[in-house]
Amino acid sequence: MAAVLAAALHLPGVDLPAGVGGAGVADEEPACPPERAADLLGRKGLLAKEPATRLALCAVHRALGRAPKVPRPSGPADPRTAVVVSSNLGNVATVGDIARRLREGGPREVGPLEAPNASSNVIAGAIAIWFRFGGPNLTVCSGATAGLDAIWLAGLLLRTGRADRVVVVGTEPDDPQAQALHAARDGATAARPLRAGAACLLLGRVDAAPHPLALLGPVRAGVPVDGTPRGLLLDAAAVAGDHYGAAGVVHTALAVRLVGATATVTVRCGDSVDGMRELDVRAARL
Repeated sequence: MAAVLAAALHLPGVDLPAGVGGAGVADEEPACPPERAADLLGRKGLLAKEPATRLALCAVHRALGRAPKVPRPSGPADPRTAVVVSSNLGNVATVGDIARRLREGGPREVGPLEAPNASSNVIAGAIAIWFRFGGPNLTVCSGATAGLDAIWLAGLLLRTGRADRVVVVGTEPDDPQAQALHAARDGATAARPLRAGAACLLLGRVDAAPHPLALLGPVRAGVPVDGTPRGLLLDAAAVAGDHYGAAGVVHTALAVRLVGATATVTVRCGDSVDGMRELDVRAARL
């Protein structure tokens, strides 16, 4: 379906599974939490950014192999690079806070600079503006399957010629509002609380990628929760906690690191309420 050109994980405080590593994956340093995103991105432009947006920007920065605090790109936006973000709870704290203040004090209680953060597409838009990506710009909020749904959309953009590259980012916060909504949803498991983190995949067409890190197969829907995987299974048990809307992208980025040791890694995300999605990550060269 697509070639993985780069991959990065930005998971503050998470211990990665044994064997995760390898050349070409751009995130060897420990992940900084969102309040310290300036350590990686520099201070300019971060003041109004929410935690999920900061985590997403860090993941893209690392996937692109950019040095810490290097100046942001300038010049015309690249019209052939698209952005697809998966996040279910990314700006829920802002939306809830604005709604509360509007209810209690009216429109004068909300400043105009706060309005962009209430948009459901704010994370994807922030990535495009920060890194100068001018292609299609989409956000997926489809529950536990959102990460693999975003990868499916990225493949569609590549196959239809709408983009030459797609930056796929999964990101979730773990603020109190997000945690409460996550815990209250159908399908939640107390043993797997919401975890903040982000991951980024840079995808391209297979026929235009001479040296990909890995190859992604098609995203399969209607997968049984306990179905037999086609390769080494990578699912929610691989990382402590639940990255929810970001999980499919997080697990795929992990699989890119593991696929060198095995020919195929099967990524699975979802639950019995939202359904299941699955894809195979294959070694580019055996």
